[in-house]
Amino acid sequence: MKKLFKILGIVVGVAVVGLLCVMAYVKFALPNVDAATDMKIELTPARVKRGEYLANHVTVCMDCHSTRDFSLFSGPVIAGTLGKGGERFDQTMGFPGAFTSKNITPAGIGNWTDGEIYRAITTGVSRDGHAFFPVMPYPYYSSMDDEDAKSIVAYLRTLPAIDNKPADSKADFPFNFILNTIPKNAQPTKRPAETDLVATGKYLVHIAGCAECHTPAENGQIIAEKMFSGGREFPLPTGTVVTPNITPDKETGIGSWTKESFVARFRAYADSSYKPHKIAAGEFQTMMPWTMYGGMEPKDLEAIYAYFMTLQPIKNAIPAKFKANTISMR
Repeated sequence: MKKLFKILGIVVGVAVVGLLCVMAYVKFALPNVDAATDMKIELTPARVKRGEYLANHVTVCMDCHSTRDFSLFSGPVIAGTLGKGGERFDQTMGFPGAFTSKNITPAGIGNWTDGEIYRAITTGVSRDGHAFFPVMPYPYYSSMDDEDAKSIVAYLRTLPAIDNKPADSKADFPFNFILNTIPKNAQPTKRPAETDLVATGKYLVHIAGCAECHTPAENGQIIAEKMFSGGREFPLPTGTVVTPNITPDKETGIGSWTKESFVARFRAYADSSYKPHKIAAGEFQTMMPWTMYGGMEPKDLEAIYAYFMTLQPIKNAIPAKFKANTISMR
């Protein structure tokens, strides 16, 4: 019997040592991505303009890296806060830790190299080598066209510097270990020709990370076979919001929408006469940054519509209990 206990003790000891070695590897050897490349991005007017468009209306970097006024419908960005960071995503919102968006104005990343900013956007790894939490959707940005990623870097260089030092992010256990396994090397793709509407729409939808919010998830991972069928819940101070089904299902999705109605739904928020209304206590609110996505060019919205119409329709009605607090595309 003593011999058996001795053997069991050895087995347990080896297992513990092995587990500690694995944890040490994950914590200190990962993320394992390539070093930032030595690049110098020329700040041409075309690049800055493209970067401004992407960062504000497609990839919506400014959505999280600015201060949004949630006393108004859809939480528009407060003037003078563009890129200052400080938005908090924590346990009260269902996150495994407390994560704070960083200052991406020249006051925050002005001493970063172009290669370090490019790597942060496309791999989710900071200048010092630590991994970002993917509330910044870098797994989607990783396939961005190389020129588009460089255009965003160029645009960030032109932002007015805002002196602000957001709090450090901190992941809860065990996600502080898991987090290091997420970043991967960028795999840029080529931006499709604008004449190929479906391919362009697919590209834009991917780098915008639409699937992340509009797909049900289990344990933080989206369910691939239910892509774009909606139903993901997000707790907000005003109540739980649930994303809609954006597959072309005619009953529960957007299959009955015309191209014109789809484009008009977004562009309504780009109209100079539109003013976000005040949200009263208990009134419906949304985290969808309509005023940002509303600035997408009609041709890009048409491409996105064309792509959505090629998807497999999935029937997924939002449960009745969420009707009053549901993010609606209608």
